[in-house]
Amino acid sequence: MAKLLLVAACALVDRDGRVLLARRPEGKPMAGLWEFPGGKLATGETPEQALVRELKEELGIETETSCLAPIAFASCDSGGFHLLMPLFVCRKWTGIPAAKEGQDLRWVKPQGLLEFDMPPADRPLAAQLRDFL
Repeated sequence: MAKLLLVAACALVDRDGRVLLARRPEGKPMAGLWEFPGGKLATGETPEQALVRELKEELGIETETSCLAPIAFASCDSGGFHLLMPLFVCRKWTGIPAAKEGQDLRWVKPQGLLEFDMPPADRPLAAQLRDFL
């Protein structure tokens, strides 16, 4: 039985309707692929709490759990573990997103999301997000 890994992801949507993608930096698994910001849940965290923390650590922005709306999730076998990843949309935050962990950032129109190479879990979420927005 594969271990379950719970990871939360966030689609930051700006006033122009664009979505922020982050490119995984060199030295990390799946380096070079584009993904929604987020990360693993720490012990005792809810997905929303993890995203508030991760967005501050990765992008230097602040938001509240009440600003995160769940819209989809991915569930996939990732080899040695099974990944479960809820995707939240956030349209309200404080600060300007900046790469704090060496990742490239790009604002993308929803119709262009699938033009980017993404990890297997992010790709179906990008399609659902495009249709949702």
